[in-house]
Amino acid sequence: MVDSRSGNKVLDLVVDLDGTLIATDLLWESAFQLLKKNMLYIFVMPMWLLKGKANLKHQISLRVVVDPATLPYRHEFIEYLRQQRDQGRRLVLATGSARRFADSIAAYLGIFDAVYATDDSRNLTAHKTAFLLETYGDVKFAYAGNSRADVPVFKAASEVIVVAPDRAARKWQQAHSAKLFEAPKTNLKTFLKMLRVHQWMKNTLIFVPATLDHQLTEWPILFNSVIAFFAFSAAASAIYIINDLFDLPLDRQHVRKKNRAFASGVFSIRFGLLVSVSLILIAALLAVQLHWTFGVVLIGYLIATTAYSLSIKRMLLIDVLTLAGLYTLRILAGTAANQIEGSFWLLAFSSFFFLSLALVKRYVELQNSVADDNNRIAGRGYRPADREIIAQCGVASAFAAALVLALYVDSDAVVSLYAYPWMIWPLCPIVLYLNIRIWILAYRGEMHDDPVVFIITDWRSQVVIAIGAVLLLYGGMRS
Repeated sequence: MVDSRSGNKVLDLVVDLDGTLIATDLLWESAFQLLKKNMLYIFVMPMWLLKGKANLKHQISLRVVVDPATLPYRHEFIEYLRQQRDQGRRLVLATGSARRFADSIAAYLGIFDAVYATDDSRNLTAHKTAFLLETYGDVKFAYAGNSRADVPVFKAASEVIVVAPDRAARKWQQAHSAKLFEAPKTNLKTFLKMLRVHQWMKNTLIFVPATLDHQLTEWPILFNSVIAFFAFSAAASAIYIINDLFDLPLDRQHVRKKNRAFASGVFSIRFGLLVSVSLILIAALLAVQLHWTFGVVLIGYLIATTAYSLSIKRMLLIDVLTLAGLYTLRILAGTAANQIEGSFWLLAFSSFFFLSLALVKRYVELQNSVADDNNRIAGRGYRPADREIIAQCGVASAFAAALVLALYVDSDAVVSLYAYPWMIWPLCPIVLYLNIRIWILAYRGEMHDDPVVFIITDWRSQVVIAIGAVLLLYGGMRS
């Protein structure tokens, strides 16, 4: 612990917060939490910003509580800091984040001897170099940071530690051989998980109207359906990202969701916003290739999913009805993309079928909740005591879906569309098998918290779906 430029004195180690001590940016994160409370703050925050970024940070911190126990810390680096402190080194937290946040994090970790942060009149991010030079003078200091904004401080410090660097910080680190703590590696798989590509399977519902209308093999219909599929998939991934950014505190309390890309800090919030905007633009470019009614459905989907993320997901029963409606919107998108006449039977069946799956999702959340029966689970409008009624509604919806399908099979529409209507009948027990089996597994505590993911990965479900597809195909072969 001897500094080469300041004799034998052990230097204070000044530590940056955002991106260095924690793998997130508290300004962005707290802004999302404020908007989640009330979206009208989106009009208020620019007025706060007009009085300076320090005022913006301060005003947000007065209205948002950050739980330091759930933040994504750089654990390897924190262990190093504890070792340094045990060896007698003085640790100082110096951050551009609001003082209320910095103080709570410092109190939680219990390793810092002093805290310097942004207050209502001074944004420490913009003045950190000058402030530290003024504070330490000729005594010198060591500094740990991670970003381009930290490079001027690197130049002023006598000792530098670079943590999870961005491009500019890495370049400086390599040029000066500074001590380095790497960030967790990311790859294509990590990126695809962030996009929830596995959830794109839901968008295959877009192909259903053309398939049931026996037109999917026609090239223009297939082409339009493929474009619609990727437009919806891009839009869905964009909304998944935004939803994750709003749900960061809740996800970090969840046994599985805490490992998501943003909750764990693998990807930054700014990166998520950039990707989300890019995906919306891609969806818009694809949508303009199709009939304007498809664009209307897509906009309706974006509005509904955004509303769901912000508030509807916390509303009793409205949330599951909305989820079922979002699945049905995908079917409407398929009809709009190809200007196919909508089917009452298909919309009725999908409403009941997907309502059952949405209720499974809530049932599993209630089953895994640690809340007592009289308290709502985090971020939802349900209590653990609601499990039984949720299960009853879900099973009833499953049977209702099968009933609608049975009535459809017995209708004149099937006789006119299918050469062998009797081959369609087995779809009724297939639908019941899929849904009731999911409910039995959920009751046993063996169900994934997303039943769609379960269906995609479960070989038994895949087998019966394949059987149903074959029956549908051969039953529809024209005489």
